[in-house]
Amino acid sequence: MAVVSTAHQPFLQANQAPSGNRLQKNAVACSPRASTLRVRAAKLPAGVQVPRVQPKLSEPFLGFTNTAEVWNSRACMMGLIGTFIVELILNKGVLEIIGFEVGKGLDIPL
Repeated sequence: MAVVSTAHQPFLQANQAPSGNRLQKNAVACSPRASTLRVRAAKLPAGVQVPRVQPKLSEPFLGFTNTAEVWNSRACMMGLIGTFIVELILNKGVLEIIGFEVGKGLDIPL
């Protein structure tokens, strides 16, 4: 698998073609016309194989993708930890903070 990149900056241009019968070594073209430079990646390490066929993934159902679920669970963990910190600082539970009385049962007269 090779990665090909093109560069259009004058300082990254390839050596100029030979002019006349002599070869210009280490010459950099300074023309406004851009040239390309091909860069190829190194060989893959031993044992690594490039897949021959792209995997066929099913369509996500209503946005339930693996990435979305990972981010959703991270946000849930941060919210839960934030709730614990607020309870520790205020020494009250979340229901007490928003106005509900807790710890008195259903308070139904019999």
